[in-house]
Amino acid sequence: MAGNILIIALVVTDQHLHTPMYFFLGNLSCLETCCTSTILPRVLASLLTGDRSISVMGCIIQFYFFGSLAGTECLLLSVMSYDRYLAICKPLHYATRMNGRLCLQLVVGLWIGGFMSVSIFIFMLSQLTFCGSNEIDHFFCDFHPITKLSCTDTHMVEVAGLISCALFTLPPFVLTVASYVCIISNILRIPSIAGRQKAFSTCSSHLIVVTIYYGTLILVYLLSDSDALRDLNKVFSVFYGVLTPLINPLIYSLRNKEVKKALRKALLRCFVFFGNSNFKLIYM
Repeated sequence: MAGNILIIALVVTDQHLHTPMYFFLGNLSCLETCCTSTILPRVLASLLTGDRSISVMGCIIQFYFFGSLAGTECLLLSVMSYDRYLAICKPLHYATRMNGRLCLQLVVGLWIGGFMSVSIFIFMLSQLTFCGSNEIDHFFCDFHPITKLSCTDTHMVEVAGLISCALFTLPPFVLTVASYVCIISNILRIPSIAGRQKAFSTCSSHLIVVTIYYGTLILVYLLSDSDALRDLNKVFSVFYGVLTPLINPLIYSLRNKEVKKALRKALLRCFVFFGNSNFKLIYM
């Protein structure tokens, strides 16, 4: 979480990072901070206090925010891949097409779209009656563990959830894949090795993030929900729900020269500021 907050601070404060690519990166860091905040505090509280109880409505609300943020991230990753497509494949049109107004409209639209993506079946989920066993076989409130606790028919809710996921996950995934197919084919046509390396370095961090995120997401929701695979499902859930937001700042900071440069400048300013403060304190 600290890494994502640091990236947000760098994007806001450093003038050299006021570009569409880093504007979207700042939003991704904000998304992942929010996503981690929906899961981690409750998990840590349960581990520290031993109290693992949560109300039904609290569980549904947690899933609503987690599902909304996951849908928003799918949309944002596709927008980021389109941004890289324009930058590499259409460099002469990049500045005019990916202007500040369009960036703002895209970000506002995907945040609204992400939170609308699960609203209908979350409402349907809240209308279910829960009885019998009240133990969720998971470390957070996910869709399948919640529906398994219902003693009413969940078929319509599951169909609504499937349609919602298909509408808000599949098109962004297809757009992301199509963008990178075009990007990679365009990079391979660059004659010089140095040119190919430079072009690929501008999108390699995002490609790694997309691969990790979609890879774990597909494994979690396409794995059979049998007893043999349930524990493995939980492991992948931990990975995309908690570990991915933690490692993404490292991926972007270690593989991005501009982020590393902005970080060094920020650290230098901090050292200068605290050095001057200590000097004044000793002088007085």
